Amino acid sequence: MADKLMQIQEIIYEICGQKVMLDSDLAALYEVETFNLNKAVKRNIERFPADFMFQLTKDEWENLIFQNGISSFRHGGRRKMPYAFTEQGLAMLASVLNSPKAINVNINIMRAFVKLRCYVLSQNKDEQIAELRKLLMLHIENNDYKFSEYDETIKQIIIALNNLMEQPKETKKIGFRAKN
Repeated sequence: MADKLMQIQEIIYEICGQKVMLDSDLAALYEVETFNLNKAVKRNIERFPADFMFQLTKDEWENLIFQNGISSFRHGGRRKMPYAFTEQGLAMLASVLNSPKAINVNINIMRAFVKLRCYVLSQNKDEQIAELRKLLMLHIENNDYKFSEYDETIKQIIIALNNLMEQPKETKKIGFRAKN
């Protein structure tokens, strides 16, 4: 299963600041033709607003090929630019494609997105909190108006940010433990 998650993570791309998967990669995972996958989507197009699925522009496609080393042979022979599905679009795709294979693939895709999100959040958490704290302190220093009515709230926000930056304390595990 870990091998399958790694395979899926390799075909999650970032386009326009969004994590997406391409129609041809999804078709390969579902073991269907790209044409058939897109046909199923078009039959249910009302389920796929622009924030769920969008078609790449020629520039976005060329940039994606260049940035990620996507071989033109693998995705070659296209008459139209590929469609990109966001995480919400992939979840909606699960309702359109309802075979046992599609269900299994969707479960693995959702796991890959969750794992990727957890990784990104864990890598940047301390930096993001430090940046928020710094911005708050700069805002306080650079503004002439008085914070008297907000002083206590601001202090609590700073304390909360400092607490988030600290390492979590060791906690007792919950649950039944059998004695050996």
